[in-house]
Amino acid sequence: MKRCSLTILAPMAVVTDETGSGRMLAKALFGLLLLFAVLFLSANTLYWPEGWLYVILQSAISGWLIIWLKKHDPALLRERAAFKKPVKGWDAIISIVFSILFLALFVTAGLDAIRYHWTQMSLLPKAIGFAGIILWGYIHFSVLRVNSYVSKIVEVRADQGQKVVSEGPYRIVRHPMYVGFIILFMSIPLALGSLYALIPGAFLVVVLAIRTSLEDRTLQKELPGYNAYAKKTRYKLLPGVW
Repeated sequence: MKRCSLTILAPMAVVTDETGSGRMLAKALFGLLLLFAVLFLSANTLYWPEGWLYVILQSAISGWLIIWLKKHDPALLRERAAFKKPVKGWDAIISIVFSILFLALFVTAGLDAIRYHWTQMSLLPKAIGFAGIILWGYIHFSVLRVNSYVSKIVEVRADQGQKVVSEGPYRIVRHPMYVGFIILFMSIPLALGSLYALIPGAFLVVVLAIRTSLEDRTLQKELPGYNAYAKKTRYKLLPGVW
């Protein structure tokens, strides 16, 4: 099954190799540098332990996933390293809105938690936030481990052998990758100590729910076998609810 994953880290640098690991690493490094700049410029200081811990944790998860993919699924690594434009008009719009909201989350966190101290947060919710980020990394890995069709854009290419994936986390919900991102969007504000950053985080969840619905509709129309899978695995994101 062709699944989509949102690309957190942005434009691709021109680095090539046979597996795509160089390009993926370049993208990750570029994204982390951008993230670092947004976080600490909005905070107006480098003294932000939670900010440093988040950047280090995000780097570790991203680096480990690249290493794992290079060894176990280099074709998927090449797919994720490639620059691909959305083929659906609504997907292009959603990607732009998503990027703006994602940057707004980090700008808000820096302004709130460090520069202006609009809100105060204890250690416990910060710890919960970092635990949620680790959980996102585990879910992300669980999806990549069983689904070699994960894509950054919504597209179905059944003529190239794509098929429905129903193993692993896909036994529970139809879009487990997005479940991981929802956890991530709610966890980052907590980890960084910003209640106000939960506002763009909540909007990201709404945008992701819209994309989930539109993607699921596309899969039901274009991917052979998906309708039968959808009848068996009833819920898109949240078991027992939706």
